[in-house]
Amino acid sequence: MFFNKRFRDTNIGTKFNIFLMLIFILSITLSGGVLSTVLQHTAQNEITSQAKILFQAVNSVRNYTQERVNPLLVARLETEAAFIPEAIPTFSVREVFENFRKSEEYKNFFYKDAAPNPTNLRDKADEFETKLVEEFRRNSKKKEDYGFRDLPEGKVFYIARPFIITEQKCLQCHSTPAQAPKSLLSSYGSEHGFGWKLNDIVAAQIVYVPAEEVFDSVRRSFSLIMGVLICIFAIILIVINVLLKKAVIQRIKSIANTAQKVSTGNMHVDFTENSKDEIGALAVAFNRMKSSLEIAMKLLKHKK
Repeated sequence: MFFNKRFRDTNIGTKFNIFLMLIFILSITLSGGVLSTVLQHTAQNEITSQAKILFQAVNSVRNYTQERVNPLLVARLETEAAFIPEAIPTFSVREVFENFRKSEEYKNFFYKDAAPNPTNLRDKADEFETKLVEEFRRNSKKKEDYGFRDLPEGKVFYIARPFIITEQKCLQCHSTPAQAPKSLLSSYGSEHGFGWKLNDIVAAQIVYVPAEEVFDSVRRSFSLIMGVLICIFAIILIVINVLLKKAVIQRIKSIANTAQKVSTGNMHVDFTENSKDEIGALAVAFNRMKSSLEIAMKLLKHKK
């Protein structure tokens, strides 16, 4: 109640300044919320696009190895004393990606065929990746999973897809140790990477894309744009405030001051409003009222 009465008693100029300040705060808050959402969405789209391009690249390497390189080397797996890893698509993909990561700007990008039971323990799935594989196994219709996770290298965005055994020849190295090439057993042993079956989901293909740099860029862009918006809103509100004071408040004050003089008996002042707007009409009405009052006062003096 006290606040409401105090606000009612505040002059129009102060009320209008409060109103403008509320508009300013509301505009900045809404603009900040919308801008933040748009920039976050844009950043995620950019990261997702990068991850999908990398997926396309590594799968192209995988397909090329499977279709063109493997047929040339597969017979040698049985005869060579040393295992030939280039015959294996997963090996080729990993090595190509590692070469890709040698560039400074791509060092924090990662690719992994994360398997709970891999032949090469470099591909061993961690707890997070194992859960992804289990989720793909539970839901065979799920073709992709994505999101963010924290790695020692920083926050990353990941896209994961199920790796399914679709080729019978893949089982040459992964069905049983007895069927596996001796060179593979001599290189990796007989304890891991076996028991796979056709159409099994044995791993998750995962691309990790660093997100920190992208989101740092988003935060810098957000700060810059918000700074510009605040300046623009502030200038607009200052201009509105000045124009309104000149067009309304100062004119109302002038009429109020003149009315105050008339109320003390000074009939030699006039309202000098010449405009035809509402305030001008108010001034004309006051002038007419003052004239009527002057006539009434003269008549009263004449009768006396």
